[in-house]
Amino acid sequence: MSCTNCSTKDNGVPKGCKSNGNCSTGGCEKLSIFDWLSNMTLPSNQKPFDIYEVRFKNGRKHFFRNYKELPLSMGDLVTVESSSGHDVGSISLSGELVKVQMHKKKKLKDSAEVLKIYRKSNQRDIDTWHKYREKEKDTQKKAREIIIDLGLKMKLSDVEYQGDGCKATFYYTADERVDFRQLVRDYASEFSIRIEMKQIGLRQEAARLGGIGSCGRELCCSTWLTDFRKVNTASARYQQLSLNPLKLAGQCGKLKCCLNYELDTYLDALKGFPKQDIVLHTKAGIGVFVKMDIFKKIVWYTYKDSSFKWYKLELEQVQEIIEANKNKETVASLEDFEIEEIEEVAVNFENAVGEDNINRFDKKKVKKNKRKRTTKNSELSNKNIKDKEGNLNISGNADKKNNDKSNRDNPNRKNKVKVEDSADKKNNKKSNKNKPNNKKSNKTEADTDSKRAANNEKANRNNPNYKPKKK
Repeated sequence: MSCTNCSTKDNGVPKGCKSNGNCSTGGCEKLSIFDWLSNMTLPSNQKPFDIYEVRFKNGRKHFFRNYKELPLSMGDLVTVESSSGHDVGSISLSGELVKVQMHKKKKLKDSAEVLKIYRKSNQRDIDTWHKYREKEKDTQKKAREIIIDLGLKMKLSDVEYQGDGCKATFYYTADERVDFRQLVRDYASEFSIRIEMKQIGLRQEAARLGGIGSCGRELCCSTWLTDFRKVNTASARYQQLSLNPLKLAGQCGKLKCCLNYELDTYLDALKGFPKQDIVLHTKAGIGVFVKMDIFKKIVWYTYKDSSFKWYKLELEQVQEIIEANKNKETVASLEDFEIEEIEEVAVNFENAVGEDNINRFDKKKVKKNKRKRTTKNSELSNKNIKDKEGNLNISGNADKKNNDKSNRDNPNRKNKVKVEDSADKKNNKKSNKNKPNNKKSNKTEADTDSKRAANNEKANRNNPNYKPKKK
């Protein structure tokens, strides 16, 4: 019910209407009420209701009479009568709904508690009101220091200045009765104003200060809940909740008010269940109650002698066994009435065609870096480096690292290797120039061999001891 100015910005930060708790729509404050009769016209010859509801700090509300018949509307700042001086507040409700609120709070129309509205607040009233509102934090800090010095067992929760600055109300909580006569004297001498001490309960303190509950939402007592009903641990037992004080307690330290919200529904559902003290008599043993699921109407029982196994029974079956025991009949065992647990088959996604792969048309991304790395590694592994002796040395990454280390240790090694490489390159060039082509060299070698063989045969024939070889 907030106005559009209170929405968030693009980066998620709230804008804020900067009205300091006095939104013109009347929807940004605590315990705000929507006037659903505002657009309806009154019958003829009927005057509008002359009493208005005025809101002050932290949801404090009172009823005031518009005796001057001023034209007032929701959200207007008005200067009203108080016990000493005047106060400034904003109108939170008007019209016929004020009658409903007065009847709810048991306030009479002609009672002396209904004070007067003097005027609409002028700029001077608003400036003095804001001036004293800014002093409240410093006043609260000093007031707490005085309480600690006096050693009083009380907690100061809030301070509220009156609109004209003549009076300040100090709200506190205490477990025991506190004698604060000396405290009032010290406050009067310190702040030079009229002091009023008001004791409130822990729930009222949480409602005034506000906060976020364990459910993640704003506290009910600071938004819409006005009547605080008693909450017992019996309401938690009826709802089958664990009696853990950390989970059942709210920010006020008391039991959560929301335990009463669904209590009536649980009480209606529990009417058909048997009492937990009732025992089931069977031939196998005595059955004792363990727990129950109220809305599924399922009860768990176990044997008194052997409680290692729990038997899941329906509510109708338990009632049948109880009726049989009333007729002095015993059942065979609890196993005969136990519910058979059926395993539910997990249903996977399937489309109309029957293909359950949603990403079947997506192209798989191939990383190009992997291919480059594999080609580089294969080239390094296939490199063969010849030693000086002519042996093959298959060098890898490890050999390169060792050679690098040795070259770092010997600074002159690099120059020698470079000189030897350059000399070998020159010799290879010269030998390549002198070498003929392979085809020509093969023909010349064959001709020289044949000539040598012919000359040898002529020389051997002239020798008398020559014996030709048998072919």
